[in-house]
Amino acid sequence: MQSFVRIAVAAGFGLLATGCSSIEASRGYLVDEVLVAAVQPGLDNRESVQGTLGRPTLTSQFGEPVWYYVASRTEQAPFTRPRIATHRVLAVHFDAAGNVTRMDQTGMENVVRLDPDSDKTPTLGRHRTFLQDLFGNIGTVGAAGMGGGAGGAGGQ
Repeated sequence: MQSFVRIAVAAGFGLLATGCSSIEASRGYLVDEVLVAAVQPGLDNRESVQGTLGRPTLTSQFGEPVWYYVASRTEQAPFTRPRIATHRVLAVHFDAAGNVTRMDQTGMENVVRLDPDSDKTPTLGRHRTFLQDLFGNIGTVGAAGMGGGAGGAGGQ
C-alpha cells in the first residue's frame, strides 16, 4: 500500500510539473533544409519550386514575382503572452518567365513587437469630457432657430 501512495504522489508531482511547462507552437511553413538547398537559382522554375517546397505562404501582389515561405515557432509560459522563439522567411524571386533568380532568407532580426499605446483608440473629431457631454445640451433644446420652438403654420 505504501508503494502505491508513493507512486500516486510521484505521478501527482509529475502532472503539476508538466502543467507549469511552456507551450510551444509551430506556425506556417515547416522548413526542411535539404529541400531549401535543392532549389537553385537559374535551374528551377515556379513548377519545380512548388513541387519541391510546396505552395508558398503568400505571394507578392506588386512588383517582381516573389513567393514567401514563412515559418514561426512561439513559446508561452503559463499566464503569460506568447513570445516568438524562432522566425524565418524564405523569399524565392522569379523573373518574368517564371525562373528562379535568387533566394533570400531573413530571421528574428526583422521581428518587431508592437504594443498599443493605451486602452483607447484615437478618433477624429471633438474631444469632450464626460461632463461636457452630459451638460452640453442645456439651453440648446427648444432655442430659436434650432427647430424645437412652437411654430408655425398660421396660429390655429
